[in-house]
Amino acid sequence: MEMAVQPLRPFQPQAQASQSVRAWPRRACILAGTVLMTLAGCYEMYQVLQVGGVTILEWIILMLFVLLFAWIAFSFTSAIAGFFVLLLRRKDELGIDSSAPVPAIESRTAILLPTYNEDPYSVLARLRAVYESVEETGCASKFDWFVLSDTTDPAIWIAEEKCFLRLRYEAGPAARIFYRHRPENTARKSGNIEEWVKRFGSDYECMIILDADSLMTGDSIVRLVAAMEQHRKVALIQTLPIVVNARTLFARWQQFAGRLYGPLIAAGIAWWHGSEGNYWGHNAIIRISAFARYAALPELKGRKPFGGYILSHDFIEAAFMRRGGWAIHMAPTLGGSYEESPPSLLDFAARDRRWCQGNLQHLALLPARGLHWVSRLHLLTGIGSYLTAPLWFIFLVLGILVPLQAQFVRPEYFPKGFSLFPTWPAQDPILAAWVFVATMGMLILPKLLAYIVMLTRSDERKQFGGGLRVFAGIFTETLLSGLTAPVMMIFQSSAVGGILLGRDAGWQVQRRDDGVVSREATLRKYAVPTFFGLAMAISAYAVSLPLLLWMMPVILGLLLAIPLATMSSSGSSGVASSLFKTPEETSPPQVLLRANELASAPHRAISCPLVELRRDAELREAHLDNLSVRRPRKRGEVDPHLAIARAKIDDAETFDDAVTFLSPHETFAALHGRGQRGSGIVVDRCARRGAGKFPAPRLPVKPAGDSPDRRARKQDGPREFRGSEVQAD
Repeated sequence: MEMAVQPLRPFQPQAQASQSVRAWPRRACILAGTVLMTLAGCYEMYQVLQVGGVTILEWIILMLFVLLFAWIAFSFTSAIAGFFVLLLRRKDELGIDSSAPVPAIESRTAILLPTYNEDPYSVLARLRAVYESVEETGCASKFDWFVLSDTTDPAIWIAEEKCFLRLRYEAGPAARIFYRHRPENTARKSGNIEEWVKRFGSDYECMIILDADSLMTGDSIVRLVAAMEQHRKVALIQTLPIVVNARTLFARWQQFAGRLYGPLIAAGIAWWHGSEGNYWGHNAIIRISAFARYAALPELKGRKPFGGYILSHDFIEAAFMRRGGWAIHMAPTLGGSYEESPPSLLDFAARDRRWCQGNLQHLALLPARGLHWVSRLHLLTGIGSYLTAPLWFIFLVLGILVPLQAQFVRPEYFPKGFSLFPTWPAQDPILAAWVFVATMGMLILPKLLAYIVMLTRSDERKQFGGGLRVFAGIFTETLLSGLTAPVMMIFQSSAVGGILLGRDAGWQVQRRDDGVVSREATLRKYAVPTFFGLAMAISAYAVSLPLLLWMMPVILGLLLAIPLATMSSSGSSGVASSLFKTPEETSPPQVLLRANELASAPHRAISCPLVELRRDAELREAHLDNLSVRRPRKRGEVDPHLAIARAKIDDAETFDDAVTFLSPHETFAALHGRGQRGSGIVVDRCARRGAGKFPAPRLPVKPAGDSPDRRARKQDGPREFRGSEVQAD
């Protein structure tokens, strides 16, 4: 399939996607509620500040308060909508009914699993569990499975191939499971998907995108395909992934919060988004024809972090397909969709840093022609989710500066102009307390509404552990989230500042282990939040003890950053497991049990990929057959890593010497060097010599086993291997 890069400026409007006539009234309710509450909050805050006149600092505080309060009000009104949707048990907009029998499907669907330097044993264990779950539906013949590797670590790459061969062997010859490794991970995940669409997309109606930590039940996958067959104008359906497999305290309270509050929030946004929904990058089904026609992303002009490939590609892909006249929907009540959470606050912040850069890149895409206004709103909310952190920080700092100014700067009691009475600089503390209570109420009330919805569902209430236990969990989660919120404010403010200064976040591999963080890393990373906590405490106390007590919710979280980080990144205790119990722990789905069983099976880690290829002839043969053909090299264009690898290989006298000499980058280049004195010489020649000596002379030779049949296959282009059987494109 062809994928033409989408323009940002010139664009011909397309036919609009069909949408319910109820979309506008719903959106009007959300926007009107947000505006009315923001105006009320603005008026009350002005009344707090206007006693004795409003200074310049207080005007700035008022403007910041309006922006932050509007953000809270917008989320609050959407949550209220979600509460009534769940309470009234409204049917899904697309007619997806999880309680109905599994429908029959006709179209062919590809399930794609992009991976980048992830643990292959866990990744392919999850994939096998999903594959077996689809088999149980009786629809396995309608699905093909693709592992799309962008891995750059040579040891992980070879481990992926080894795990894949085992999966193919155990799944049997009828399994249509394929593996492809890209030599260059251009445009990262979006480029990985785009490359697959260009090579294989026309064979399939839809594709389901999984993440490395994704799990989906076969039941849900088949229902998504059936919904796409029924609604031909829908380009994408996004599910609600539920967090599972939490092991640390931090991950457990994230898992609990997402499971209890997530459905309410998702139901609210799905209610008013309608056919202008959003895409979260995984656990979603996409119509390939719409994606190929409208979702090829441009490379942004300028240098990183704002230029280059778009990191947060999912929002833009959804916006572009909607611009092309296709509908984007969400199925919040479908179920059977799972993911995992970062194990610690540091891992969460590292992932957040990449998302922050990707969302700020959307500033360049906001003016793009033809976008639906709801799609622009999605981009704005993504940007605002990170800009609110520095705004909150500035708001707190100014809140301390105002009383500091009154304490140390002589006030002007008689300003210019005629006045019979002096102007006393003051605020209304009683009204300020009520404004604070109202704001906190808008943050906490959605949690209580989710609690009420849970109480109305007896099966779910029992699976959570009972009403009293859930209420205790809500109280504890709110306390812990309140303490970590100021720390995340500092981390996100630092991320925004670094991006504005031109620092690129890169693409770090997400940790999915037990979350243990070294003492040195904890002290180094949390020193800045602790410093700001001390500075705020000293400044507040310099004004008055009441101000220090007023600021204590923020200051306490910053001062306790280091001990809280140490505690939350460790394994959860029995009390935490009991408080934060979720239905997926009480009654785990079969796909989750099977994935964990497969992932816990013993395996031998690969320390050196070249040694592994030398030891395993079948793996070596599969690796050589699977190598993708590189693009033609221009004269004068030299891969420095491959050139150095060749020189070191020529200089080595034994296989062990060559392995020792090569760096990871050089090993990676050598493993890709099919027939170029790369892996062909290092592996094929040495694997057949028990003494480990290179034969002399060391000249370019044909790799062992390079038969005419293999050379013919190489000329045909890239291959996908299924066990020992080679599949042509």
